[in-house]
Amino acid sequence: MGCDIHVTAAAVVRRDDRYLLVEEIVGGRLVLNQPAGHVEPRESLVQAVVRETLEETAWDFVPQALLGVYHYESGEGVVYLRFVFTGAVTAHHPDRALDTGIQRAVWLTRTELAARVRDHRGPQVLRAVDDYESGRRYPLETLASAL
Repeated sequence: MGCDIHVTAAAVVRRDDRYLLVEEIVGGRLVLNQPAGHVEPRESLVQAVVRETLEETAWDFVPQALLGVYHYESGEGVVYLRFVFTGAVTAHHPDRALDTGIQRAVWLTRTELAARVRDHRGPQVLRAVDDYESGRRYPLETLASAL
């Protein structure tokens, strides 16, 4: 029996004690998530997280470290391998249209994020923030790419 595996890249960005998140519509429900999305063919993980962050938040993202790799199985039998990066945002492009389904980008404190746990897209959202706050970081060179 096969397994449906999705490889995604996500960004944890903290600025002034607030984290960059997106509110998006998934399955007819408004949920909170880090900027994240699927890795496309012929795209490295780092390229994917830069692209997804721009498309979902209109912010340029500069990855500085790998925060972790997260395994999550949805109730629909889909396995997600989520590579989460941390770094900084630089230029903002407020006139840029956001990806389909993305309602807006928001900056929330960890406390505000935790208060909305029922709105999280999955358990990895708060876990990644907690890993960030614990100081977890891996060099980007940890990832090898043949691209």
